[in-house]
Amino acid sequence: MTKRVGYADIAAHYRQRIDDGDLEPGERMPTMEAVRDHFSVSMATVNRAYRQLKAEGYTTSRPGSATVVAFRPRVVSTGAARLERLNRTGKHYAPDETSTNHVSMLRSCADPDVAEQLGIDLHDEIVIRRRVFRREGRPTVVALSLIHPRALATVPELLQEGQLKPFWQTTYTQRTGREVKRSPERRGARLASTDELTALEVNVPPSAAVPVLVLHTTFHDEEGPLEVWEDVYAPGLWQVASE
Repeated sequence: MTKRVGYADIAAHYRQRIDDGDLEPGERMPTMEAVRDHFSVSMATVNRAYRQLKAEGYTTSRPGSATVVAFRPRVVSTGAARLERLNRTGKHYAPDETSTNHVSMLRSCADPDVAEQLGIDLHDEIVIRRRVFRREGRPTVVALSLIHPRALATVPELLQEGQLKPFWQTTYTQRTGREVKRSPERRGARLASTDELTALEVNVPPSAAVPVLVLHTTFHDEEGPLEVWEDVYAPGLWQVASE
């Protein structure tokens, strides 16, 4: 039995095309009539899907013209969504996205929560890889990769500066034959540190308390925890968990 296509399916289809860069900012969306015919649905279903995309900030209307893809500096992806895009398309970045301030180092783990997620003792050394994602030149996410030291024996490149291509987990799997799996994202909030505010270019008085959204994602293989991602989002951004 063929699955019936609903408005959410249509919205998801075009959301993914926009995130993959198949439809670029400023580009006209297909006409509602064309979408209706392609998916064999009613105009009411297409209209609802288009309203959903507009409400999420993916599209916008211009006076006297059709619906167009929006320029979306306030919409950013979660770490899991970035990884899904990379696995699906091979693209490291969304349209108009880059990353800067890449740093790699060995440091003592002073965060009890991270130590627990990695299954190590507090103050054990871990690999820390840090970068700042930018959308249209504006910082959106301070991203940390907190990696179990056992990964270094297989992928010594982890201590190299700059972006690793291919993605280091891909190299790890190729060299070990072990599949790396992801646990569900954990969302929380806390006050941003001074370093995080500087990286996100948030200018506030030194005594100001700025809350930020924080996501943790844990990766593991058959031997146990392997990596924790910590993403710190700039204030005022939309967050999307899938692409």
